[in-house]
Amino acid sequence: MRPALFALIFALSASADEPLQSALLFHASFDHGADADFATGERHIFTAPGRKRTEPKEGLAEADAIEIAKGEGRFGDALAFRRKSKDVVFFRGKGNLGFQPKNWSGSASFWMKLDPDKDLEPGYCDPLQFVAQAWGEGNMFVEFSKDHTPRHFRYAIMAITKLWNPNNEKWEAMSRRPMVAVEKPPFSREHWTHVCFTFGNANTGAKDGWGRLYLDGVKMGEFSGWENSFNWDIEQSALTLGYSYVGLLDDIALFNRALTDAEVRTVFALGNGIADLRK
Repeated sequence: MRPALFALIFALSASADEPLQSALLFHASFDHGADADFATGERHIFTAPGRKRTEPKEGLAEADAIEIAKGEGRFGDALAFRRKSKDVVFFRGKGNLGFQPKNWSGSASFWMKLDPDKDLEPGYCDPLQFVAQAWGEGNMFVEFSKDHTPRHFRYAIMAITKLWNPNNEKWEAMSRRPMVAVEKPPFSREHWTHVCFTFGNANTGAKDGWGRLYLDGVKMGEFSGWENSFNWDIEQSALTLGYSYVGLLDDIALFNRALTDAEVRTVFALGNGIADLRK
C-alpha cells in the first residue's frame, strides 16, 4: 500500500474515532492493575464488606475471591470473581459516571465471560451497577435473573421508586418495567461477550427517559416513556462491579453521552479494546 494512501486511511479512521475519544469518561483495562487507566473522577478501585460500601479500603487486597487474572482477559488481563463474594468492589461515581442533575445521558461498555447457568449461585446477580446513597433514590444495572432457565440477561433503570413503581409491586410481577430482557443470552465460558447499554433523557422531569441494550454490537431492545429522575448525592455515587457474580470482567468504559448504533459496533470491533481510542 502506498504511504500516502495508508496515511489517508489512518487519518480517516482516527477522525471517525475522535467523537468516541472525546466522550470517554472512564476506562479500566485491568492490564496495569485494578485501578482505572483513565478517569475523569477518581481512578482507584475500592473494596467494601457489603452493598452499602461502608468502611471501604483502597485496592483489592481485602477482597474475597476477587483478583486480577493475568492473561485471562479479552485484551490482556481481566478482573476475576472466582466465587460469590459478600465483598463489593467499586469505583467512585463522581466524575466517572458523568451524572447530570438535568438531562443526563450516557453509555457503558464492557466484556464478560461466564456460563450463567453453571457458574452463578441462586439469586439475582448484578455484574455492573450505577448506584448512590440508597437503592430507592435511583439506580441502573445489568443483571441475571434468578428464576429462569436459561437465566435472562437484563438491563434496567430504576429511577426514584415512586416514579417507576408507585404501587410498590414486586419486580417480577410487574406487567411493564423499565427494562430490556434477553431470554437466551450468548454468554459462555468459551468466548467473550461484549455488553453495551445506553440511556438518555434522565433527570428531565418528563416521561421521555429511555434505555437500550446491545450484545456483541447488536441492539437487543429498548424501553422508553419513563420519568427517569435520580435523587442522588453524587458524593455517594458509585460504579459497583460483580455483585454475586462469578466470572470475568474486562475493558470497562463509560461515556458521557448515548452512543449511536454505529458507534456501539465500532467499540465492539476495536482490535485492542478501548485502548485504541486513547492512542
